[in-house]
Amino acid sequence: MTPFAALHHGDTPLLLPNAWDHASAAVLAGQGFPAVGTTSLGVAAAAGLPDGAAATRDETLRLALTLGTEPFLLSVDAEGGFSDDPDEVAEFARELAAVGAVGINLEDGLGPVEVHAAKIAAVKAAAPDLFVNARTDTYWLGEGEGEGEGDGVGVGEETMHRLDAYQQAGADGVFVPGLTDPAAIGALVERLDVPLNILYSPTGPTVPQLAALGVRRVSLGSLPYRRALGAMLETVTAVAEGRSPQGATLSYEEVVALGRDGTP
Repeated sequence: MTPFAALHHGDTPLLLPNAWDHASAAVLAGQGFPAVGTTSLGVAAAAGLPDGAAATRDETLRLALTLGTEPFLLSVDAEGGFSDDPDEVAEFARELAAVGAVGINLEDGLGPVEVHAAKIAAVKAAAPDLFVNARTDTYWLGEGEGEGEGDGVGVGEETMHRLDAYQQAGADGVFVPGLTDPAAIGALVERLDVPLNILYSPTGPTVPQLAALGVRRVSLGSLPYRRALGAMLETVTAVAEGRSPQGATLSYEEVVALGRDGTP
């Protein structure tokens, strides 16, 4: 078991914060997080590109190249692998592993189950040590898939059909963003053979509550990036209105120290 995989089998869930550039990743690592993920929305928005449209392959690989040698474990959000061809996705995974990434997040976008399963199998064959977190978007993008939420029954059958296929294809973990009902989460944990990843929601269960349900990984996704943009707007608005900005502010020197060589 790799060190990153082991973080999914510890006494507490892996809380995975998500960065969009070197500085944000360095700040997170400096707070003691052993692993940092990337956020596809943050990477895309920072580059002025659309998220979820397979437009950020180069930017994603460039960021992985920058972060892969840093002293923390790196998991890369790769959308759907930036291709529908499993061989091309596998090649991208090989490139990620070569620059130091230890994990990859692959989303199905509600596309054909067999295609996503083939991508997972191809990635595991090409980069066996890369932790594949297989995401299904049945609760994120789907319609009518929440029939199990709130009634104690569990998740919908489409979700289980997809997750079963991804497990069989070799996924090391599975991810169901948008699932927030405690009863459904607990029921899903009981039906899985691999660790479950849940996307943290400010209106959903807390991290301790998710831990009690058996969740083994909690991702923050684009939340830190969106909060950072919100803090920027609050700062500009406060200054424009003659008020002093509130909240934590790093000094110039602290930001400089985040650089790879410590120089501006």
